[in-house]
Amino acid sequence: MKAWSLACNTAEVPVPGSAARVIQVRRTGKGCLSYVIGSGDEAHVIDASVDSEVYLQLAAENGWKIAGVLETHVHADHLSRARKLAEVSEAILYLPEQNRVSYPFSPVRDGDALEVGGARLEALGTPGHTPESTSYLLDGGALFTGDTLFTAAVGRPDLDTDAEGARKRARALYGSLQRILSLPGEALILPGHASEPVTFDRQPIATTLAEVRERTEVLGLSEEEFVRRITMRVPPAPANYERIVVLNEAGRLPEGDPTDLEAGANRCALG
Repeated sequence: MKAWSLACNTAEVPVPGSAARVIQVRRTGKGCLSYVIGSGDEAHVIDASVDSEVYLQLAAENGWKIAGVLETHVHADHLSRARKLAEVSEAILYLPEQNRVSYPFSPVRDGDALEVGGARLEALGTPGHTPESTSYLLDGGALFTGDTLFTAAVGRPDLDTDAEGARKRARALYGSLQRILSLPGEALILPGHASEPVTFDRQPIATTLAEVRERTEVLGLSEEEFVRRITMRVPPAPANYERIVVLNEAGRLPEGDPTDLEAGANRCALG
């Protein structure tokens, strides 16, 4: 089971109108989704969740050097491998601007743009799941949403906060989702998780924003009803999430086998 937790497979995601190639790296048993965006001779990685060697090998196979490693937020359901990947690849580590983590990083603010070869990643502040949550828009055609928006669900706002904090985050999440919904309907949504183990079918876990809107009932609610529904329907928290948050804020991996902490479903989505 531990080997299954760290096993991964990949799928290429076509993004019309973009100069970049996007490879979705899927952590099979855990459902974590990370991304390698390559253009020209360089690549950026978003939300690294498996061993650094996986990303280094993908980059080498495609003639890319990893120049940037990005996070969408401080994760609570799995241990981040972003800091380690940035160190071994000598890449710049980008995190949303915040005061949570205790290690050096290059801050990303709302509206910032990062160049990846001939492609462009624009940062969109999308707080709610966490205060610092940030999505990244690739050439206007694909949005890497982390745990803010999934293919048929939205992110939960209650982890690592109290009931009043969850209500405030739910209001922020509503505003972030309205911002995302203002994008063109054909924009691809590329989330940070799948709800089930990922098969080795090479079919990307992605859908258009228009399809997400149709599948996700809460996106059509008023703000008050959205906040009420979201805060009433939270599932059990991910296993060991408090310890995982502490380690991710410190940029450390635990001694021993990390899958001992990461066992269980990610539980970050609300339908």
